[in-house]
Amino acid sequence: MASSSEDYIIVRKKQIERKKRLLTIVSVVSFFGSMVFSGIRVIQTAVQNQSTPSKTVTVSNESSLKEQERGYELVLQREPNNQTVMEKLSLTKLQLQDFKGANEILEKLVKSHPNRQDYKIVLEDIKRRNNHTNNNFKSK
Repeated sequence: MASSSEDYIIVRKKQIERKKRLLTIVSVVSFFGSMVFSGIRVIQTAVQNQSTPSKTVTVSNESSLKEQERGYELVLQREPNNQTVMEKLSLTKLQLQDFKGANEILEKLVKSHPNRQDYKIVLEDIKRRNNHTNNNFKSK
């Protein structure tokens, strides 16, 4: 009798081990399967984003900058000497490549804050770019 109960325990342990191995294999396969499917989705999304024209992003960025520009100009109508808004507007105009507009604002900043060297440096850089651009157009 002792031997049959021991045999039963041994057989039962083997069954439990097989079930554990099977469950482990199924879990590992499921895990890697979900990783593969999520990786495929990421790759598909990346490919779709690459196929989207970058012109859309540029237009969106430009319209956002134009919107910021209008907002800063509205604030300047109420507070014409707001230094922070003038700085941000000049930077926005530079990003929009409106060098003439940025030049005007920076000249006001230099006049109202003559001790700020950074304003002078940026203003000189803009003037140099304008001269370079104007010279290129004249030579063509």
